[in-house]
Amino acid sequence: MPIRPDVPAPPGATMLSPQWPPDADLFGPAPVIFASLSGPGHVVETANPAFFDIVCGGRRRIGVPIVELMPDAALQGVITRIREVYRTGVSHRTRDKRLVLGEPGAEQERIFDLTYEPRRDARGRVDGVVVIAMDTTAYRDTQLLAAEQRALLEQIAREAPLQEILTGMARTIEDFSPGMLVSVLLVDDDGRRLRHGTGPSLPDFYNEAIDGVPIGEGEGSCGTTAYRRAPVVCTDIATDPLWAEYRELAKRAGVGACWSTPILSTDGRLLGTFAMYHRTPKIPELKDMALGAAFTRIAALAIERHQAVAAGRAARQRESSARDDLAFVLEASTAIAREQHYANSLRRLAQLTVPGLAPLCAVYVADGCHHSRIASAAATPAHEALLVAPEWCEGVDRVVARVLSSGTTETGFIEVRPGTEPGGRGAGYLCVPLTARGRTFGALALLAVDRDWDGHVVALAEELAGRAALSADNARQFTHRVRLAHDLQAGLLPPKLPQVPGAALAASYHPAGEGLDVGGDFYDVFPLPGDRWAVMIGDVCGHGAVAATTTGMVRHTARAVARLLRDPVAVVAAINDALAEHTEGQDLFVSLVYGELRHSTAGQAVTLMRAGHVPPLVRRAGGAVERLVPPGLLLGLGWDGVGSPVCVDLHPGDGLVLVTDGITEARSPEGELFGEERLADTLASVPPTAAALLESVTTAVAAFTHDISRDDQAALVVTAV
Repeated sequence: MPIRPDVPAPPGATMLSPQWPPDADLFGPAPVIFASLSGPGHVVETANPAFFDIVCGGRRRIGVPIVELMPDAALQGVITRIREVYRTGVSHRTRDKRLVLGEPGAEQERIFDLTYEPRRDARGRVDGVVVIAMDTTAYRDTQLLAAEQRALLEQIAREAPLQEILTGMARTIEDFSPGMLVSVLLVDDDGRRLRHGTGPSLPDFYNEAIDGVPIGEGEGSCGTTAYRRAPVVCTDIATDPLWAEYRELAKRAGVGACWSTPILSTDGRLLGTFAMYHRTPKIPELKDMALGAAFTRIAALAIERHQAVAAGRAARQRESSARDDLAFVLEASTAIAREQHYANSLRRLAQLTVPGLAPLCAVYVADGCHHSRIASAAATPAHEALLVAPEWCEGVDRVVARVLSSGTTETGFIEVRPGTEPGGRGAGYLCVPLTARGRTFGALALLAVDRDWDGHVVALAEELAGRAALSADNARQFTHRVRLAHDLQAGLLPPKLPQVPGAALAASYHPAGEGLDVGGDFYDVFPLPGDRWAVMIGDVCGHGAVAATTTGMVRHTARAVARLLRDPVAVVAAINDALAEHTEGQDLFVSLVYGELRHSTAGQAVTLMRAGHVPPLVRRAGGAVERLVPPGLLLGLGWDGVGSPVCVDLHPGDGLVLVTDGITEARSPEGELFGEERLADTLASVPPTAAALLESVTTAVAAFTHDISRDDQAALVVTAV
C-alpha cells in the first residue's frame, strides 16, 4: 500500500498539525499559594483561589481553622510550624517541603517552598500568621524529565538495545502522566506494516493484535498517522470512524482515546509511530502534546541510531572495502573543510576526486542564468587535454545546466567524433549537484572513457559532494564575514590620521585571529575649537555587533561633545552618561584615554583623562619613559565620578604612547605576559619619532607572541616636533 501524506481526515477524527508544541515548558508556571490566618486557632481569614484549589481540594471556606481544611497537614509539620511562628513571632522559610494533598483515594504528593510570616496588629503584637507557598512540583518534574531524557540519550549514544530504550522512554512518560499508556510501533522492512516496538503497560493480547497492522487510512490511529505522516488525535475511540475495525479490541484492552504521531527521520523517512492511550475519552492538553513531541524526537534518534548501527554492521559483513570508502570520504571532506576560501575548497574537491573516483573531474558554479568552470583535475596530460575539446565541453555544459536546474544527480554518455579523444570513443559522465542549505550552487562532473557508473561510485560521489558543498558554502560565508568585519572595523577607525601642527602621529590596529568578529579597540584624533586637538584610544569589552555599535557611539559622542565642552573631565563624563543609557541592562563597559593637545612654544601641552585603561606612557627625547596613572574608573558601569585629569608637556622629541590591553596582555607561547615593563623597555632605545616608536611596539609584540594575537591590538603615538 503506498504511503500518501495528503489524505484528508475523515469526519469524527481530529487532525493535528505536524508541528507539535515545543517541550520547553511542559508543566506550566508554578502557582503561588497565599493564606492569612488569625488568632491562636489559625482561622482562615482570606486566601487566594490557588490555596482552595490545591490545598483544600476545591473547598472554599473561610472563618474556619486551617486544620479543618487540611487535617493531614498537621501530621506533615505545617500546623506545628504555624503555631511556632505565632508563638515566637519569628519568620520561617522551608524549601522542598513534600505534602500529600487531595481527597482520600486521589492523593497527590506535591513539593512547596513555604514562607511563614507573623502578622502583627497596630500595637505590634502577633495576631496571626501569613503563609505563602510556591508550588515547585512542576519545576521538580521538569528537572526529573530532563534527567530522564539525558539518560535515554546516553543509552542511545552507547548503543543500548532499541527495545530497552523504547521501553524506558514509555515508562518515563507513564510515570509523568498517570493514566497514560504508551506504545511505539516500527515500520516493517517493506514499508507497508507496523511492528510492535514497545507497549509495557498495554495488555499482551493487544500488543500482539496490532503487531503487523497495515499502514493505511482507517487502520486505527497508528496505521492512519503512518499513512498520512501527520499526527492524528482520536479523542473517543468508541465513536471515531478510524477505529471501526479495532473498536472491540480497544474495548477489551480498556482504552478510550489514542493520540498518535509519526516518527520521522531527519531526512523525512517514516520510522514508526508514537501513541499515547487513555483509559477514557479525553482531549489532549498542551502538556501532553509537548511531552509526546519531545519523546517522539528521542524515539526517532533511537530508531535512526539503531538502523544506522544495523546498517553499518551489515555493510561491514557484506563488503570490507566500505571502510576504505568511508576513510576516503572523511579524509577528502576534512581536507576540503580546512580550506577557508570558497574557490580553494572547490579546487581541492576536484583534486581529491582524481583518480580515486574518476580520471577526469571538473567543478562548475552557477552565475545567474549561466555557469562557469572554477576547477578541474586530470589523471594524465592526455585526459587534461580532453577538457578543451569542443565536443566534450559542449556536452558537459549541457549536462551541468540540467543538473543545476533539477538539483539531482545525472549519469550518461557523451558521444564525440573520432580524433577528439583517445581511440575516438565517448565518455561516461557522472554529474552531482553541489547543494547546501537548500540551494544548488554548483555541480561536480566526473568523466571517464567507456565507463558505466555503478551505484557504489554514485553514492560515494554524492556523499563527498554533499560534504564539500557544505564546506564550500561555509567558506563562502566565512570569507564574506571576514570581509564585512574588516570593512566595518575600517569604518570604525579614522581613515587617515590628520596633520596636527607641531606634532607627528602614527597609529596601528591589528585584529585578533582571523579578524572574523569586529573588535572593540579604537582610536581617534580630531580638531577642536581654539587650536586644540583631541586624541583618544579605548577598548569596548567583547566583539561583534554590540562592540561595533558601542565603539561608534563612543567615537561620535566624543566628537560631538568635545567641540562644545572645553573641559576633558566634562567630555569623559558625557561619554559615560551616553554609555549608561546605551548599555542599560547590558554587562558592557569601556576603558578609555581621552586627551587634548595644545600647541605651545615649548612643544605640546597635553591634558589626559584615563578611565580604567592601560596607563599612557611618555617617552622623553633622551630615552627616559614615564608612566602616567591619573585616577579614573571604567565607563558604562554607572559610576558617579570619572576621575581627574593629568597634565604633561611634550617637548620636541618627546612622545605620548597610548596602547590597548591587547598589547600589554599579549602572551608568549609559554603563557608569559608582554606587560607594561617590557613595553617601556621597548620604547627606551629607539629613535624619538612617532613612526619609530610605533614600529618598535608592533615588532616587539609580534616577536614575543610569534605573531599570534588572541585579542585586538591598537596603538597611537603622538610626538612633539
